Amino acid sequence: MTHAQQVFKEVQCHRSRRWFFKDCGVGLGTLALGSLLGPGLASAIGAPAAVQDVMAAKPSALAPKAKRVIYLFMAGAPSHLELFDYKPELAKWSGKLPPAELLKGYRAAFINPNSALLGPRFKFQRHGRSGTELSELLPNLATVADEIALVKSMHTDAFNHAPAQIFMNTGATQFGRPSFGAWTTYGLGSESSDLPSYVVFNTGRNGSSGGASNWGAGFLPSVHQGVMFRNTGDPVLYLSNPPGIDRRIQRESLDTLRALNQERLGVVGDPEIATRINSFEMAYRMQSSAPELMDLSQESKSVLEMYGAEPGKTSFASSCLLARRLIERGVRFVQIFHEAWDQHSGLSKDLARNCQDTDRASAALIQDLKQRGLLEDTLVIWGGEFGRTPMVQGGDDGRDHHPNCFSLWLAGGGIKPGITLGESDDFGFNVTRDKVHVHDLHATLLHLLGFNHERLTFRFQGRDFRLTDVHGEVVSKLLS
Repeated sequence: MTHAQQVFKEVQCHRSRRWFFKDCGVGLGTLALGSLLGPGLASAIGAPAAVQDVMAAKPSALAPKAKRVIYLFMAGAPSHLELFDYKPELAKWSGKLPPAELLKGYRAAFINPNSALLGPRFKFQRHGRSGTELSELLPNLATVADEIALVKSMHTDAFNHAPAQIFMNTGATQFGRPSFGAWTTYGLGSESSDLPSYVVFNTGRNGSSGGASNWGAGFLPSVHQGVMFRNTGDPVLYLSNPPGIDRRIQRESLDTLRALNQERLGVVGDPEIATRINSFEMAYRMQSSAPELMDLSQESKSVLEMYGAEPGKTSFASSCLLARRLIERGVRFVQIFHEAWDQHSGLSKDLARNCQDTDRASAALIQDLKQRGLLEDTLVIWGGEFGRTPMVQGGDDGRDHHPNCFSLWLAGGGIKPGITLGESDDFGFNVTRDKVHVHDLHATLLHLLGFNHERLTFRFQGRDFRLTDVHGEVVSKLLS
């Protein structure tokens, strides 16, 4: 072979993707596979013993107050004016046009902003030692008023459901960014090897407007995306083996499939192939862990009554109880989407029904976690994507979308209990004190989980991305 031929051969070698992934990255494909499968399985397939499971529990940068999250996402946007932010002045102005200065520069989603004002439809009362003011629609939440922090000064950038839901969950209005849950598992890993690190339920009458982007992994490895569970039977479809397939046959089939995927991984070095292998192995382990998890009949009668859950029946209550059972088993992040809160008309009737479906279980979750010593390091969040207008829509009993002001509550995990943060004006239209933007909320939640929100990043397309983009301040008044 001539010298020129030798040089050409070396150049071709160095242009090989397989060579790059295998040698340049000290075997990136093998590292990715080993990190996703864990030390036991990685050893079985010949991955380096030093490689650890990427989903294993990891220490956070700061001292965390919260170790896990349960996010009760009230998709469709609950009306803060009927639930959390009572405005007697709005009641006085009901039926009248809003003051001109209130609407200066305002853009409504659907209605003519110069529509008549609509007073609160329900009564309010103060509760607990904290004196937290809540609607008569939330009698159960009132019993745990001293455990929650009510934020009445939220505001957001979007006023239509899909972008606002995605913004609330990912910090961006466009598709393709990692969700808060995905960032959490990326930073903390999971404490469970038999269940996904991030589990999602959908209990409303409709699916969420933002769809799977609300719980997606974006550009993070897809092992971090949320896994949608059903709340009765098999948590995911086709988890059980079909007739004629026993555990031995299934194990042999998975071993063969793993070998084929491993061979392909060695060729192209795509970490998503490792994720695929991991998902097959997780499903195999879930065949043993899932039936016990989903069997709510194991719970005491008093616990089932406290939540209002019925074994074998799909409901928000069952999902809340399953959320508690999941975090007890090491799941890091559980999110329940209840898409039912978009009241452009029929506000009074629909709000009453929604609260009947969710209030009891939401309060029971707080009580149950506290009784079991889990509330202290479990962060619970309740809220939607924006608020509702003080102006009427849908005849005389509805409200339009409103990004300028809305409310949510938090509990546990380092949140200061029994406080109300922020104020809005006399009409519940604009925030007047202690503004909390969505990015501020995310910065605060990450802080409670032990992260500096500016440093929890992932490099993609040439720059470092983070949940809070280039914004966000920790809301110190919310911290215990």
